[in-house]
Amino acid sequence: MSVRRQCEILSLNRASWYLRPAAETAENLTLMRLIDEQYLVRPFYGSRRMTAWLIEHGHTVNRKRVQRLMRRMGLEAIYPKPRLSQRGEEAQIYPYLLRNVEILRPNQVWSSDITFVPLAGGYAYLTAVLDWYSRYVLSWELSPTLDGAFCLLALERALSQGLPEIFNTDQGVQFTSVAFTGRLRRHGIAISMDGRGRALDNVFVERLWRSVKYEEVYLREYETMASLAAGLEAYFWFYCHERPHQALGNRTPAAVYALPANRELPFDTINAAPNGQCLAGSSAQQNGDST
Repeated sequence: MSVRRQCEILSLNRASWYLRPAAETAENLTLMRLIDEQYLVRPFYGSRRMTAWLIEHGHTVNRKRVQRLMRRMGLEAIYPKPRLSQRGEEAQIYPYLLRNVEILRPNQVWSSDITFVPLAGGYAYLTAVLDWYSRYVLSWELSPTLDGAFCLLALERALSQGLPEIFNTDQGVQFTSVAFTGRLRRHGIAISMDGRGRALDNVFVERLWRSVKYEEVYLREYETMASLAAGLEAYFWFYCHERPHQALGNRTPAAVYALPANRELPFDTINAAPNGQCLAGSSAQQNGDST
C-alpha cells in the first residue's frame, strides 16, 4: 500500500508522515542530566529554584527553558498543591490506602513509578514494579516516550508472577488510564494512589530510583537504549539477588520475597533471627531510611 493511501486511511497529512522531530541539542541533554541529578537530591525544587541553581553553577538558562526541559523529563516539584482543575472523566483517582498500614508479607503491596534516564545522545524513561515488603523488583520496562504502553507491559509481566492485595501508584496519566486500572480491577486488586504533593507516599520506589541512578546509570554513561537495557538487566539482577539491604537485615530482596507469607516477626528483632521477616511499613522506613 502506498504512503499516500496509508495517510488517507488514517486521515493523516502526508507532511506529518515524513516529519522527523528534532532531537534535543547536546547542551540541553547536559542540562537535563544536571536537572535529574539535582532533582534526586532536592525533589522540592521547581523551575525557579532549578534555574537559579543552574545559573549559580555557570549555566546560562532562563526559567522557560528549564520549565520545558522538566516537563519533557516528567519532573515536577513535590509540594502540596491546591485543587485548581478537574481531571478528565476518563481518569479515575483512587484514595491512598497505605497510611499507617503495617506491611507484613510479600505480595501485600506492590508499587510502580516512572523515572527519566539520561543517555549520552538522548534519554529514556524507566518504569518498575516493586514489592514493598521485600523491595523485590518484579518487572521493569524502558521506553523512549512517556506513553502508557510500557507501564502496562511492566504490569502484565509482574502479574504473571503473582497477585498483590494492593497496588500503589502516583496520579500520572499512565496509571490512571482505563487500561491500567481496569487490568488491576479485573484481578480484584485494591488500587491506591499517592496524594498530590505527597513525597513519601511512594518512598520505596523513589529510593529505588536513587539506587539505580547512582549505582549504575551515572557510573556507566550509556549511549544507546540497547546498552542501557543490557546494563539495567544486569543491575536489577544484582539489586534483587546479590545486593544486601540494611533495612532487610542485610538480606537480599529475592531472599525476603521468597519467605513464607504467613510468617511475621517484629522489625527490631530481625537481626537476632536469621529467618525473620521485616516490617517494611515500619515508621523508620516510612521516613525514608536507606534500603
